[in-house]
Amino acid sequence: MTTRYRRVLAVPALRRALLLGVLVRMPIFAGGVVITLHVVSALGRSYGEAGVVAAAATLAIAVSGPWRGRLLDRRGLRRVVAPSVLVTAACWSVAPFLGYWWLLGLATLAGLFVVPSFSIIRQAVIAAVPEEDRRTAISLDAVAVELSFMVGPALGVWAAAAWRTDLVLLAVQGAGVLAGVLLWVANPVLREDVDPDEPARAAVPRSAWLRPGFLVVCLGAATSTVVLSGTDLGVVAALRDLGAPGAIGPVLAVWALGSLVGGLVYGGMHRSVSAFWLLGGLAVTTAPLALAGGPWTLGVLALVSGLFCAPTITATIDQVSRAVPASARGEAMGWHGSSMTAGTALGAPLTGFVIDHAGWGAGFLVVAAAGVLVALLGSLVTSGAARGRRAARAAARVAPPPAREPVA
Repeated sequence: MTTRYRRVLAVPALRRALLLGVLVRMPIFAGGVVITLHVVSALGRSYGEAGVVAAAATLAIAVSGPWRGRLLDRRGLRRVVAPSVLVTAACWSVAPFLGYWWLLGLATLAGLFVVPSFSIIRQAVIAAVPEEDRRTAISLDAVAVELSFMVGPALGVWAAAAWRTDLVLLAVQGAGVLAGVLLWVANPVLREDVDPDEPARAAVPRSAWLRPGFLVVCLGAATSTVVLSGTDLGVVAALRDLGAPGAIGPVLAVWALGSLVGGLVYGGMHRSVSAFWLLGGLAVTTAPLALAGGPWTLGVLALVSGLFCAPTITATIDQVSRAVPASARGEAMGWHGSSMTAGTALGAPLTGFVIDHAGWGAGFLVVAAAGVLVALLGSLVTSGAARGRRAARAAARVAPPPAREPVA
């Protein structure tokens, strides 16, 4: 396992992409929690109204994903990142100091023009290594995402407690703008053996890759984040009901630790595992959290479930990257990212509704059931497609050669 990691980490382009990923994503993860704290504390609004801002920005980001990704394929990184940086800088330079409705509108506009950092970093990671090392490189990127998620919100909460939230929001979003500038300057290669300054002008027809196999992988990615966001909320509700709210942070940290370990183990494996098998494992190990009787039990069960988090996401990215031509990878990653964003936006309210009406245990069971159903569906679709390809190859091998025309 260590041999594979040493080999990929020896590639300078991969090391740069991973570092860029951490720097770009930390402000994104910090921004969400700081916006919530700003709306509630500085603007005196409710958590529901703070959720509306987060939902509007999230929906805007999801809508913009495929569009921004297609622009990456057609025009290249710098022509996409530059206007994004200008629009987001203009929005966030004034939004922290305005009222609620202005903040809502500007956050939505900034979401539509957000720098497609996740798509860019993942393409750069894929392009940096040969195909046989792709899964290992993507696993390292998944670990970097986990680290950014662990550090970014914690720094945001700490800063918001120490200083005015409008200034903290300005600083966090300003860091995101600077990260976009850094991406523009670094201009990493997004496709193998292609000059980043000379992207292909001709777009690959969507009909060549936007097929059931690709769509079902996107559905699997969306469902994985339904399970993850539902588990996140379920842990909070469970520990509050069990009278141990102080254990929320440690239990979520243990869950994230399991994801880190699982991601590293999966990246070091010699063979890939279907994303739908991993999604099924994530769902099956999430269901027992409903039986937890205290914070220690919940922590152990969360650790086991976490082992499947990063590998599931990694496998969906890997399968998407192999299902589309490199010249359409930007748009495909945009669809993948939008699917994950949509799953996150759906998972929390779905789980919250179930918890309100049937208790926190039912919240874990509902998202686990959704994961099992989509895992079964995805396995059927992908296995059917594989059988079709094998049958087509077999028919091609046994077909008689075409008859030669007689020579005049």
